[in-house]
Amino acid sequence: MDEFDLSDHSHRRLNVLTNEWILVSPHRAKRPWQGQVEDLVPDERPKYDPSCYLCPGNDRIGGQKNPKYETVYIFDNDFGALLMDSAVGEVRDGLLQARSERGRCRVVCFSPDHSLTLSGMKQEHIVDVVKAWTSQYEELGALPEIRYVQIFENKGSMMGCSNPHPHGQIWANAAIPDIPRKEGEQQRFHYEKTGTALLMDYLQQELEKKERIVYSNEHFVVLVPFWAAWPYEAMILPMQHRSSLPELSEAEQVGFADALQHLSRAYDKLFNISFPYSSGLHQAPTGGGDQRHWQMHMHFYPPLLRSATVKKFMVGYEMMANPQRDFTAEYAAQRLRDCVS
Repeated sequence: MDEFDLSDHSHRRLNVLTNEWILVSPHRAKRPWQGQVEDLVPDERPKYDPSCYLCPGNDRIGGQKNPKYETVYIFDNDFGALLMDSAVGEVRDGLLQARSERGRCRVVCFSPDHSLTLSGMKQEHIVDVVKAWTSQYEELGALPEIRYVQIFENKGSMMGCSNPHPHGQIWANAAIPDIPRKEGEQQRFHYEKTGTALLMDYLQQELEKKERIVYSNEHFVVLVPFWAAWPYEAMILPMQHRSSLPELSEAEQVGFADALQHLSRAYDKLFNISFPYSSGLHQAPTGGGDQRHWQMHMHFYPPLLRSATVKKFMVGYEMMANPQRDFTAEYAAQRLRDCVS
């Protein structure tokens, strides 16, 4: 019997944030690929597109007109999935349960330049994005109906993004969604048991081992989580205990922008394309209460597996059992680390 080796033998890893497991099968990375190959979508875009409903001065689909903005621009989504004036009620019929959900959805245009993504933006302009996220978290979180503010970005048509203009979204919920709820429960359990933040203790281990660190500066760390499910999944964490964006100092805001810039550029360099992903900030719920157990962090879930044209599908076993990956988090971190510049 061979000695167990994480880099070569099938095993399961625990996601301490959700208390869920993923299956890692490193030997499968050696198999030839005969599955679907994606078409590459050209990503050369003009600085201004007269047909883009997010560009400055253009008409939006809902009929509103954008101002000729020169920095970050935010507006209420014309077709938001959540509305503040929805009817209130619930249904309870045996095992059938439903309740109304109110909220607000906003669009955040990162730049007036249609040709850019975060990786091509100047660091000071990414700082403007971080500051906009912060003010939106505070503004929306102050509404009495709102308990959770989810900031996220879908980048690239492969991730369902219908408009290539650099932008993200914010959905503010009356209820705490399932994934941040699970993360909050795990963090609270750890904090009550140890008196320390779960992700701070985890980060300390990662900094000691250095196996999955992609990039770090004085204030933030980019790493591939030990339990990563997506091939080149990454997480950005502050070096200090910070429950939410408003707790960041100006220097930490710059550090966060620097980490975002380095990770997004490493992604683009990995397969020499504008790398698709879904990313999102997880931070403390709003509306009061003791949230000392929370540590803010940002997830990045890119779908690409072996190249710019080979995508990871979460199907079959992943949908029916638990997530599975072929190469290890350590391998992914090394690949990304080699692309940091």
